Amino acid sequence: MHEYDAYYNNEELQFRQRRENLLMDAASYVLAFEDEKFLSSPEGRTYRMQLEAVKPETIFRLQHIESTIIVFGSARFLPGDVAQNYLRAVEEQLAANPDDQGLQRKLRDAQCRVKFSKYYDMAREFAQIASKFSQQATPRSGYRRHDFIVCTGGGPGIMEAANRGAHDVDAMSIGLNIMLPYEQKPNPYISNEFCFQFHYFAIRKLHFMLRAKAMVAFPGGFGTFDELFEGLTLRQTQRMQQLPIILFSEEFWRNCINFDYLIESGVISPEDIHLFTFVETPQQAWDAIVDYHKARNDPVFM
Repeated sequence: MHEYDAYYNNEELQFRQRRENLLMDAASYVLAFEDEKFLSSPEGRTYRMQLEAVKPETIFRLQHIESTIIVFGSARFLPGDVAQNYLRAVEEQLAANPDDQGLQRKLRDAQCRVKFSKYYDMAREFAQIASKFSQQATPRSGYRRHDFIVCTGGGPGIMEAANRGAHDVDAMSIGLNIMLPYEQKPNPYISNEFCFQFHYFAIRKLHFMLRAKAMVAFPGGFGTFDELFEGLTLRQTQRMQQLPIILFSEEFWRNCINFDYLIESGVISPEDIHLFTFVETPQQAWDAIVDYHKARNDPVFM
């Protein structure tokens, strides 16, 4: 009841109460930030993008995440033991049905997964090395800061391996999941407080790059190439902080990309080839990152 309702006649009072209830139930009356239909509309895109940018940024600042190491690569790579088990199972199936073309294709896939499983294991080892350093890094400010935190796309394959490596040594790690047409779930090794989901690739990439002190690219497909060339472009054009870009397996990357031909064709400059470094082992990757930052007097290494 409102203060003066008792002074209205019954007909007017019933009208007012009925209209008040209808208006309060109207779609336009919902608070804008609680209006899911509006926020999901084309007109709400700008605000959705802003929210995706602000939410992780707020959490990172509150948790004093100062810098990260981005690790990316194929989502399809398996741990070595899992890949071997998968291969043996397929071989047994094929032995019982040797003429099955579907199983023959499955065998080739299983053999490929065994071949490339070494990169899962390397990514896990690299993250262990980096995370041990992160835990030991001495803060130079008045509050607890966290440097060189492993950050991945949060999915399976190389992403899982890197988060798992941090988890192995009881270190925190970040996972930036993305909504895809097919289901993608966060891998189980991401720290609870740093497991994010994004709708927009652009905002996800923003958070990959903002605090990065290194980019580590393992063999991968379209998504890996997209993230790698995003970083190379930003470094080439000096639109982001200086950082080392590490490519695991020179053989893989040179087979995929003819860097020399790009120089010969004049589409990149000879010095652009120095934007990245090839490595073959986890320790080589970490040493390259350390050497890069020591040469620039990074206080974390001083």
